[in-house]
Amino acid sequence: MSVIEVNHLTKDYGFGRGVFDVSFKIEKGEVFGFLGPNGAGKSTTIRHLMGFSKPQKGNTKIFDKETFDNYYQILNNVGYIPGEIALPQGLTGYSFIDMMQKMYGKKNDFMLKRMLDMFKLEDNVLKMETKRMSLGVKRKLAIVTAFMSDPDVLILDEPTSGLDPVMQEVFINFIKEEKNRGKTILLSSHIFSEVDATCDRICIIKDGKIVSEFVANDLKHATLKQFKITFNNLKSLEDFIDNKKRFINIIDSNKEKLTINLTCLDKDINEFIDYISNYNIKEFTNIKETLQDFFMKFYKEDKDFGGAL
Repeated sequence: MSVIEVNHLTKDYGFGRGVFDVSFKIEKGEVFGFLGPNGAGKSTTIRHLMGFSKPQKGNTKIFDKETFDNYYQILNNVGYIPGEIALPQGLTGYSFIDMMQKMYGKKNDFMLKRMLDMFKLEDNVLKMETKRMSLGVKRKLAIVTAFMSDPDVLILDEPTSGLDPVMQEVFINFIKEEKNRGKTILLSSHIFSEVDATCDRICIIKDGKIVSEFVANDLKHATLKQFKITFNNLKSLEDFIDNKKRFINIIDSNKEKLTINLTCLDKDINEFIDYISNYNIKEFTNIKETLQDFFMKFYKEDKDFGGAL
């Protein structure tokens, strides 16, 4: 049984907005990356998964219970960071923490202290009213309250938005620790480095639809390798193209710069190296495809991809 399930979720707001037949599952102890630009449907999916909205079609489940009908049964073992932080006014940091502890029905003083220390929320800051807090402080307070009861499941919507680079790194390292402790984590983000550093599996959403789902290590250790070769003269480049072996796939070539971009399978690498040693080559480079490169294949026609970094 999967810990988190989204089954054929559809919510159509009209004009192409919403989510359409979205499905994925997350297993115990897994960090699942939900990657897409702003407006792609990440937050809409998460709001349904948290039980805040009722699907038009399909369902969302945590611990094998439909979230919309069982919101209060599930809440006490799920930590949640919303994409937009809106803390209630008239509360201090301390009183907000107290309110959230009562809502979850759990207290874990050791975990709370650890989180406050880790994210450097000191006494003078916690005595401050929430309306006077900066976005970064509000974000850190949201992180603390999501993790302070030590829940088994974490649903994190753009969790590091508004944090400085040092705190982003602290957060990433903490997620790795929680993963090693067996937590089940949904990490929704448009920050490639964050997803790449923490996730076991990744799915990409575009215009409310899942366009790709893959194991993170399959991308990092892809069997199809890409190379760039720079030749010393035009004759060598043209001879290479004319006599190209079957295991070489030329992506493009530039005769002015004397370069060729090509791909080759892992299993043919030794034969490939032997073959290119016969040519007059100036430079030979292995080009690794990053998560960002892969993501941009789905958005290459879009001029604006909503702040994806």
